[in-house]
Amino acid sequence: TINQMTLSIRSAKAEELVDLRHRVLRVGLPREEAIFPGDDLPGSRHFGAFDEESAVCCATFHRSEYEGELAWRLRGMATDEGFRSQGVGREVLKYAEEALLADDPIRLLWCNARIAAVRFYQSQGWGIVSELFDIPTAGLHHRMVKRL
Repeated sequence: TINQMTLSIRSAKAEELVDLRHRVLRVGLPREEAIFPGDDLPGSRHFGAFDEESAVCCATFHRSEYEGELAWRLRGMATDEGFRSQGVGREVLKYAEEALLADDPIRLLWCNARIAAVRFYQSQGWGIVSELFDIPTAGLHHRMVKRL
């Protein structure tokens, strides 16, 4: 229970998260733009917070490399507008990090964080490691990393 909301935080399938990703991260683009390369790979991990009907927060981790080191790339973290600033994203990220720590030796996480999300990630222990850059379909970002 988060702020009197009963949500289930759990591992998920990519297809359970696509509608939320599309609604929050790919507004105005075709739904297919919310399906990421690597989503269906066996090593990819998907997590979400679910109310009775659907995902209200999600995060996906793809096996990747960062500066020559094996890493998890966080992609597609999104929270439904009605659930923001209530601790849901923090709980999903915490759950995901604990799950990755429990069954995988990779300890480095990285992401391209939208400007609007940078403070959130910083509050969760992530650090900025790049100048500001633009992703044409998604806006201004900083690259961020965290070591578990």
